[in-house]
Amino acid sequence: MATYSYTAVDKAGKKTKGSIEAESLEKARSLVKNDGLMVTELREASMMDKEISLGGAFKKKVSVRDLSIFCRQFVSMHRAGVTILESLRMLTEQSENETMREAIQEAYLGVQKGDSLAVSMARSPKVFPKLLIHMVTAGEASGSLDVAFERMSEQFEKSAKLQGMIKKAMIYPIVVAIVAVVVVIVMLTFVVPNFIGMFEDMDIEMPAITMAVVSASEFMQAKWYIVVAVILALVGFIVWFKRQPMGEALISKAAIKIPLFGNVTIKSSSAKLARTLSTMLAAGIPMPEAVEITAGTINNLYYKEALMNAKTDVMQGVPLSQPLERSGLFPPMVYHMTRIGEETGNIEEMLDRLADYYEEEVEVATQSLMAALEPMLIILMAGVCGVILGAVMAPMAAMYEGLDNL
Repeated sequence: MATYSYTAVDKAGKKTKGSIEAESLEKARSLVKNDGLMVTELREASMMDKEISLGGAFKKKVSVRDLSIFCRQFVSMHRAGVTILESLRMLTEQSENETMREAIQEAYLGVQKGDSLAVSMARSPKVFPKLLIHMVTAGEASGSLDVAFERMSEQFEKSAKLQGMIKKAMIYPIVVAIVAVVVVIVMLTFVVPNFIGMFEDMDIEMPAITMAVVSASEFMQAKWYIVVAVILALVGFIVWFKRQPMGEALISKAAIKIPLFGNVTIKSSSAKLARTLSTMLAAGIPMPEAVEITAGTINNLYYKEALMNAKTDVMQGVPLSQPLERSGLFPPMVYHMTRIGEETGNIEEMLDRLADYYEEEVEVATQSLMAALEPMLIILMAGVCGVILGAVMAPMAAMYEGLDNL
């Protein structure tokens, strides 16, 4: 099939451009018309057009914050009496994220053709998560679309805050590690050779630590491309390894077992479980389906598998609290509060309280992680710089000792 570029106008008179794959020019024209567009220009895409379309891979991704803003704005418009179609048109114009704007426009065209909002949004699965689609479906069925979007805006806001705290905890050690590597490279490449050259002219016997650093410095200067290649290969291997089943399992296990980091992982997963499950159940989604959707929102493989196993048990009539307890991954408060909610018939409220508690716990755990990492990283940097400094100072000490013996 060939790729065709088109320029068209929608029913609102707005000009739009895009590309489509079809067997022939007439087939491409028909496909564009089926989307409710009037074609003004249609031609086979040139190499330049294809290169531009490939640039879409570098478009800004839609963040949880973008989804929260979208939901909040939709609620405001809907409650003001604005129709769904008009709301989507206005949101298309207001969105600053190009990827988000294209997804909203796709939803607008779907609703314009007569599809439901949920079906139209489901055509952009990379932008609108399954969680949001299910909530919109439930909202349309119950006639409470504004409530569904409001709950999702709150859900996304909580998730954005949670992710922000975890990212903040990770940024500091990454930046310090990069700075440490740069400092070591600069010292080995520029600082050490100047000092060592001075001592070599004095014909002083170099200590072992100095010779080791000199060898590293000479290697950096002569074979720097090997160092760069090794670093790039290591980064590439890590990225590849994370995508493999064994790598994902190993990283997920490490995220739970490593001291300090494990505490953040456990509490953030518990918070996400409680918040997402509460939102799903409040919308009237059956428990097994709600557990499956919740599993899809959690990144850690072990927690994902635990929830999928829990879904199987729930489908057989087993209360959710039992498989959560058997998994051994969740803190006792999670399955105890869930059990109380099941027994009292008020599980949504219990899960909301549980989510509030663990979101606060994640904040405390993140702050504790930062407090512990700062001195550890400073000590590590001091140790690396101390070795290089010792290698430079050792010949000076040997020189002074030789002078004293004269």
